[in-house]
Amino acid sequence: VQLVESGGGLVEPGGSLRLSCAASGFTFSRYDMKWYRQAPGKERELVASITSAGGRTIYADSIKGRFTISRDDAKNTVYLQMNSLKPEDTAVYYCKANLGPRFYWGQGTQVTVSS
Repeated sequence: VQLVESGGGLVEPGGSLRLSCAASGFTFSRYDMKWYRQAPGKERELVASITSAGGRTIYADSIKGRFTISRDDAKNTVYLQMNSLKPEDTAVYYCKANLGPRFYWGQGTQVTVSS
C-alpha cells in the first residue's frame, strides 16, 4: 500500500490549494479515505473523510464550508480542495486509508498560510 500526497505549499491568507493523494496497492474504490492534519506542537486531527463511492462526507467544524473532499476512483486519488485559507490551517496534511484492521498513512504535504 502506498499513499503519496502532493499539492501543498505556501499561500497567502484567503488563498486556495488543492491537495491530492494518489493511492496504490489496494482496491481504492472499496475503502473510505480521510485527510488529517498536524500543526506544530499539536496532535494530528481529522479534517475530512469520504466514504467509498463518495456517498457521504464528514468535515471538522473548523473547516466546514471552506474545504471539500472528493475522490476519483478511476485515478485512485482523493482530493482536498481548500479555499479561504487561514493562518491556523498551517499544518502537515496527511491522507489515510483504513483497510479493515490495518491503516496506512502517506508521508504528508506541508501547507503554510502566511502573508
